[in-house]
Amino acid sequence: MTERPTRVLIADDNRAYRKGVRLRLEQIPGIAVVGEVSNGADAVLAAEAERADVVLMDLQMPGGSGIDATRALTGPRATRRIAVVVVTSHASDRFVFEALDAGAVGYLLKNHDTAQLVEAVHAAATGAGVISPRVTPAVIRELTRRGQHPEADPAAPLTALTAAEYAIAEELSRGFTTNEALADRLGVSINTIRTQLRSALKKTKLADRTQLALWAVRNGLDQR
Repeated sequence: MTERPTRVLIADDNRAYRKGVRLRLEQIPGIAVVGEVSNGADAVLAAEAERADVVLMDLQMPGGSGIDATRALTGPRATRRIAVVVVTSHASDRFVFEALDAGAVGYLLKNHDTAQLVEAVHAAATGAGVISPRVTPAVIRELTRRGQHPEADPAAPLTALTAAEYAIAEELSRGFTTNEALADRLGVSINTIRTQLRSALKKTKLADRTQLALWAVRNGLDQR
């Protein structure tokens, strides 16, 4: 039986950008672009009508903001789970925190993170998130300040991680969150990073790399 593709909706008021993203995603097996819209209100309607799994959401659009649309798609009144990945030009802390507080699972910058779009779609479809390396340090600082950091699993202290897994957690805590950046920093292949990251998440019983980064910060790995 053929596995159902991840259904993606693109919400952005820049038509040329939408077409470029669509062209990129349509080349990827397992991803189906189910529509394009130019404002937040249409994003909510189209995401529900097309049964989208993931919405790539711009923030500032006429006819309904991306923040309001994200809240409508992910809030308690949502009819079904739809993951939202914000893709925007805005890197300011205010926009980042508003988007994540509204329920977005990912946050990418148009001018810097185009290469991470596919990874972000796949991650969002499984409930995980990809945050731009350019905003991750601010996110880690803010969530730590709020006290929203996960506790370490008592059964899996730092010593439970291998040296390689420890190194990944250390780099995550410093804001290097993509597989490519981690591979470059540590001098290993992307496949090796994926394997070691999965192992580290299993041992710490954390859901995704952002939580692992917060866990690492709480354990002081960013200071080493």
